[in-house]
Amino acid sequence: MGTTLNAHATMSPEDVTKFTLKNGMTIMVMEDHSIPNANMYIFWKVGSRNEYPGTTGIAHFFEHMMFNGAKKYGPKMFDQTMEANGGANNAYTSENLTVYTNWYPADAIEVMFDLEADRIQHLALDPDIVESERGVVTSERSTGLENSNFRTIWEEVKNAAFRAHPYSWPVIGHASDIENWSMEDLKSFHKTFYAPNNAVTVFVGAVDTEEVKRLAEKYFEPIPAQEPPRKIHTVEPEQKGERRVYVQKPSVTSANIMMGFHMPPNPHEDYYPLLLLSDILSSGNSSRLMRSLVFEQQVADSVSTFAFDSFDPNLFYVYGVASQSADATTLEKAIIAELNKVAKEGVTDKELQKVKNQRLVDFYRNVGTINNRADMLGRYELFHGDYKKMFSAPEDFEKVTKEDIQRVAKTYLIKKNRTVGVLDSKEDSHENDL
Repeated sequence: MGTTLNAHATMSPEDVTKFTLKNGMTIMVMEDHSIPNANMYIFWKVGSRNEYPGTTGIAHFFEHMMFNGAKKYGPKMFDQTMEANGGANNAYTSENLTVYTNWYPADAIEVMFDLEADRIQHLALDPDIVESERGVVTSERSTGLENSNFRTIWEEVKNAAFRAHPYSWPVIGHASDIENWSMEDLKSFHKTFYAPNNAVTVFVGAVDTEEVKRLAEKYFEPIPAQEPPRKIHTVEPEQKGERRVYVQKPSVTSANIMMGFHMPPNPHEDYYPLLLLSDILSSGNSSRLMRSLVFEQQVADSVSTFAFDSFDPNLFYVYGVASQSADATTLEKAIIAELNKVAKEGVTDKELQKVKNQRLVDFYRNVGTINNRADMLGRYELFHGDYKKMFSAPEDFEKVTKEDIQRVAKTYLIKKNRTVGVLDSKEDSHENDL
């Protein structure tokens, strides 16, 4: 690990070349010839936040459709062509982004450009394939909710925590919307959001910057820009009191508790303190919640805290699964007691240094692979406003103080700012009011 840390600690923003094509597509290139492979990440600035009632889930649907054929490369040919050239791919959709990644031998770079340019400009929205994928997504939604307690309670908590902002609905969408997207909805969505001026493309690996420029101008630049998507102007009103949701699910064997606390987006000064607070609470067996709730009190089988990269203010989550000996009320009270303890008493130097060390090791482990480095560059460019902030992240985490941790706990992890979800097999008895 020491060699990896030393090798990549010398990285600098000057190692990245950034340029913009005439059609508005942003390209970033970071050469690394340590292995003969490369990564292409395309970040489309579209996620569930860009939908509206009636079209929810459409961003995730396009993640499926983009692999189903275009003009030059027909159905199933995208994956077949990529695999024939030694490459592989993946994709994901979030509240904020839809991201496609291609891993490939360096000498296959032109094939990657050709494949992507074809589906960006000439995606085929064949009615039969659309209906087939609509069925796939519908099944994915129902099966996911049936099989995952986490997804079930998460959907309810999000919906209660957000009354105005589009973060309120699940990325996969509402069932009735999935059933009713029109062909016009689909064509308009692809034209608007899969326009080159709505994308950031990142290359990391054994590539030549000048060759990337040449190929980008050949394959991507001829794709016409479109009118920029409508900006999301809805601001979630301040929450002024605790909200609660209760979900009864007969198959649940242990009560689940999820809390969502409103928090600021990535560029805010409190973002890094909140991430470190999350680590202090639940990262590893010695963390606050794990030690107290799982090992000492034994009221939880598992507990976690997390927050997502986000363009707009989002939620800081606490999620726990009760042990067989504890009910929902007991677990909820135990979680709140630990959160209150941090707000009132703060954390120790040792706790803070531990999570800073973990973050540093994780950071250099991630930048040690070309795949993760490409992903991180794009995410910092988009969520933090500048890829250069990736290089200062270790220092930014190191600057966080114990006082910062206590301050954000006092500011955000409070009753009026939280939405509490309970998932249980029993009917809500209303006896768990705190």
